[in-house]
Amino acid sequence: MDKRMHEFNVVILEDEGGGYIALVPELPGCHTQGDSLDEVIRNIREAIELYLETLSEDEKEEILRRRVVGLQRVKAVA
Repeated sequence: MDKRMHEFNVVILEDEGGGYIALVPELPGCHTQGDSLDEVIRNIREAIELYLETLSEDEKEEILRRRVVGLQRVKAVA
């Protein structure tokens, strides 16, 4: 597979201890943190690239076909 630019959905959360946490729904287990929004974006870009490097070409093709169709807030009793 040739190397092309791909876009991924990234969820960014405020960390209660300060800073931010970023995760990629299409890539299970792909997450990182940073002290600022700029840092967390740089870190998640690197995490995505490293994650994709660990995959076989077949796995990568399968992952790159996945699409997040929405983000929904759901209420639940806790």
